[in-house]
Amino acid sequence: MQIILYEDKNFQGLHYDCVNDCPNMNSYIRRCNSVRVISGSWIVYERTNYKGYQYFLKRGEYPDFQDWMGFNDSIRSCIAIPQYKGSYRLRLYERNNFGGKMLEAVDDCASVFDCFNHHDIQSCNVFEGYWIFYELPNYKGRQYCLRPGEYRRFSDWGALNARVGSFKKITELL
Repeated sequence: MQIILYEDKNFQGLHYDCVNDCPNMNSYIRRCNSVRVISGSWIVYERTNYKGYQYFLKRGEYPDFQDWMGFNDSIRSCIAIPQYKGSYRLRLYERNNFGGKMLEAVDDCASVFDCFNHHDIQSCNVFEGYWIFYELPNYKGRQYCLRPGEYRRFSDWGALNARVGSFKKITELL
């Protein structure tokens, strides 16, 4: 697993070569305008300690922060997504603490409203696999990476509101 984060666009300026999770990049780079993912898949975060906006990056080159749908040039922490070859399963709930109407999924969903007839997801249980929630339909907007575990309220996966427009499995790991 390797990711290289550059201060300037087009892979210029100071850079940080990262091979492990990093909770605080402040001592390595001041900003991040381009990224090369050499191997693996990563979630990069706007703030330290895996907080703020999240972006999923698979192997490839991102010469400008807008290429990964970034809202700004601030990347302060990152997590490597471990290789996963098992099955995928999650449950979405309309209320906190796994209450109300429930939708179980094992595959991608381009429109939560079309599948669930509901826009807001208050809680979620990820049984298997790694998933990305998108704030808007068709895999657009803010992204949130979910690992296996219980998310009793939307803030547990880092969201500012309960809007989930679409979601997909993280399957591209190399």
